[in-house]
Amino acid sequence: MNNKPKYHLFKNTKYAFDGLKHAFKTESSFRLELLSAVFIIIGIILIDVTLVYKLILLVTGILVLIVELLNSAIENVVDLVTTEHAPLAKTAKDIGATAVMFSIILHISIWIIVIIWA
Repeated sequence: MNNKPKYHLFKNTKYAFDGLKHAFKTESSFRLELLSAVFIIIGIILIDVTLVYKLILLVTGILVLIVELLNSAIENVVDLVTTEHAPLAKTAKDIGATAVMFSIILHISIWIIVIIWA
């Protein structure tokens, strides 16, 4: 028997906003990255480059937020599974943090490339 709930656009959208609200309230890294995104968007608007470059900068900026949210989800699941100090739990959290770091490095690298070559 399938107990999977039926898909409802409005319910699922509410769940997404609930997740966003929770991340904003509980995740200081996400709040900092969201604040940075405001300045990044202003920079994207002000920089004198083509629309394609602006879109690339925007996409890589949003990617940082997406990866941070996924990292927070990983951390929450790990915390749900164990409250003890477990090597695999630490590894899972560290790998999630590495993904965030790589997304930030990618975003900064793209900014540097656009500023130098565009």
